[in-house]
Amino acid sequence: MNYNYLNATLKAFIITITCLITLSSTKAQSSGFQKDTMKLSLDSAEHIFLRQNLSLLAQKYNIDVNKALEIQARLFPNPNLSVARGPIIPLHNPDATFFNNAENQVTVSQLVLLAGKRNKQIKIAEANTKLAEYQFYDLIRTLKYTLRTDFFNIYYLQQSASVYSSEISALQQVVDAFNKQEGKGYISQKEVVRIKAQLYAFESEYNDLINQINDTESELRLVLQVKNAFISPDVDVNAVAALNPEKYPFTVLIDSAHAARTDLLIARQNTEISKLNYNYQKALATPDLTLNVSYDKQGSYVHDFHSFGASMDLPFFNRNQGNIKSAKSTIAYYDALQQSTSATVEEQIGRALQKAFDQDRLYKKIDISFTKDFERLKNEVLHNYQIRNIGLLDFLDFYDSYKQNTVQVNAILFNRVSAFEDLNFYTGTNIFN
Repeated sequence: MNYNYLNATLKAFIITITCLITLSSTKAQSSGFQKDTMKLSLDSAEHIFLRQNLSLLAQKYNIDVNKALEIQARLFPNPNLSVARGPIIPLHNPDATFFNNAENQVTVSQLVLLAGKRNKQIKIAEANTKLAEYQFYDLIRTLKYTLRTDFFNIYYLQQSASVYSSEISALQQVVDAFNKQEGKGYISQKEVVRIKAQLYAFESEYNDLINQINDTESELRLVLQVKNAFISPDVDVNAVAALNPEKYPFTVLIDSAHAARTDLLIARQNTEISKLNYNYQKALATPDLTLNVSYDKQGSYVHDFHSFGASMDLPFFNRNQGNIKSAKSTIAYYDALQQSTSATVEEQIGRALQKAFDQDRLYKKIDISFTKDFERLKNEVLHNYQIRNIGLLDFLDFYDSYKQNTVQVNAILFNRVSAFEDLNFYTGTNIFN
């Protein structure tokens, strides 16, 4: 008995059952979710994102919150009105009541903020609004990077998936032809098992690839806030091919990042807010002044007594020393973070630019005619195998090499465009669009 043959047959049977279960599960899932195909260009995807993303909408409301706080900071303190009448129980005149022969007091007071506290509050509120705007644009930068990267990733994964689909279809034709000839002795059982094993291996890899595409599409749908749609990216391959890492020198990229990168602007703004807060805390050490005007009827040696007064806390114990010291340390803290962010920006741009050059160099080594030869030979190899001009091993080796070549080329193409997207992200601009 040929045990190697039995082992090969058993392995093929197990793979067959596994793939059939997987495929039936996939069909069941597909039948449960009816989705339309949405073909999108990169520009249209970005327009949908800016219009529909809920995270951006929430951050816009945060800007409105801070603008409202600006309005509040500009308001003056309300005056205070105090009215008193008495005594409630007459003490020396039994005929007097609460409604006659009583004392009446009226006092109007106004708090006056000294040391420019109001203007300092306004500046802090305006700085916080600007910080919220920077945070909004930083969110756009981050989500747009996810959108663009997913967009190209889906495109190149779908290109690879189409090759798998084509090869699976071709192998299935061979298997169907073998099944028709089963029992006639024309084809060895070992050859049939080997073809089926290759087919099921391709189907398993194809299923993994489809799952990867679906996961990436799910993330992209969340960014776009669209539902029940398969996304089919429409990529301008000529524009992608024209990308050139030598377009901008390193110094220009650094200058662009320092001017436009929002997380660096946020770090600078936090430092500025901490300085404004330090000035405000020093101003709080100066007590505020309260002015008042009073009128008193029958409460003094003068029948109608008018007075003017002022009051102020004496800064003997509390001169806001702790808050001032804390605010000063906060300046040093945010200044260190700003320097760290600036150093990180330069390092990230340098690494991204190096990566772009490496990926572009690898891309230029791809022989386009080699890829086209694979496309042309694919059907010829299948035909020559069917008429027995080539053997099984040559046939399977070619199909496996064709699949690997296509997947590797698409990976190189995606890694190259991803490197340029990294440069866009790290500079905070769309210099490579």
